[in-house]
Amino acid sequence: MSYQHLKLEQRYVIYHLKVYGLSLREIGRRLGRSASTISRELKRNMGKWQKVYWYENAHESAKSRRTQCRRSTKESNKELYRYVYQGLQQGWCPQLISGRLKREYPHRRGMRISTETIYRWVYKDALNGGELYRLLPRHHRKRKRHRGRSSLRGQIKGRVGIEERPEIVDSRIRYGDWESDTLEGAKGSGGLATHVERKSRYLVASKLKDKRAETYTERTTTAFKKIPNTLRKTMTADNGKEFASFKQIEQRVGFKVYFAQPYAAWQRGTNENTNGLLRRYFPKGFDFSSVTYQAVARVVRKLNNRPRKCLDYRTPREVLFKLPTVALQM
Repeated sequence: MSYQHLKLEQRYVIYHLKVYGLSLREIGRRLGRSASTISRELKRNMGKWQKVYWYENAHESAKSRRTQCRRSTKESNKELYRYVYQGLQQGWCPQLISGRLKREYPHRRGMRISTETIYRWVYKDALNGGELYRLLPRHHRKRKRHRGRSSLRGQIKGRVGIEERPEIVDSRIRYGDWESDTLEGAKGSGGLATHVERKSRYLVASKLKDKRAETYTERTTTAFKKIPNTLRKTMTADNGKEFASFKQIEQRVGFKVYFAQPYAAWQRGTNENTNGLLRRYFPKGFDFSSVTYQAVARVVRKLNNRPRKCLDYRTPREVLFKLPTVALQM
């Protein structure tokens, strides 16, 4: 039950019952309050010299203290505020900032803030003409509902459906199972080949100059040269035509490729979520011909060092690099 301040009528009762000599426990029982509440009330509002409790004076004194009270707020903690601001600048959502604080400052209660409090800071700033909200991942104040597309997809010859994929992949108990897709840019500008490891959420991405299957296969083969063979088990792919040469990916990279059902993006949810994070840097309609391979690599590193709630606020890099074989070869 939340605490409620004493009212004038209750202080009137305290005054009269005290005059009759009732104990603090009995006064509290009759008012439905604890004896400690009555004790604090008398100590705070009893006359300093005559030790007399006057209910009207007590009520005025209580109101005066409430008016003058200045509680320390989270915003007054400059170190905390700076951490939140820097997190927003890195593209972290409020939920990640809140969770990451607990991991980085496990023994400092002062370095704690809830997701909603961060949003309140941002919205308060916006009301005052600030632009903190532009640092939010979606760059708007309300979430938008997204609806699926209904474009027709061509069938890939020889594809093996996700229903034949080993059950162990669903459990996420091992490393080496990947989800893959393409992040498209403006027409004719190419895009990105994106691959996300299901257990660690580690991202491997390559810039594509076009959407041809040959280009996708070549860039994917090159990208996975740095990944140890022990981390190349399965790939769950989209049904786009860029995967038409998936047999070559199997031969060159060592994956067994499975295809999700058409229009079932949730079967590649890890990749879809990561592509959403990439869209913050490369929005729809982005001209990929204007970005360098180095710039893409910087964004990939940034996301691999981004805390994830599903990883207990560790980063994909922290999770994957704990493996000795990975740490030595990547």
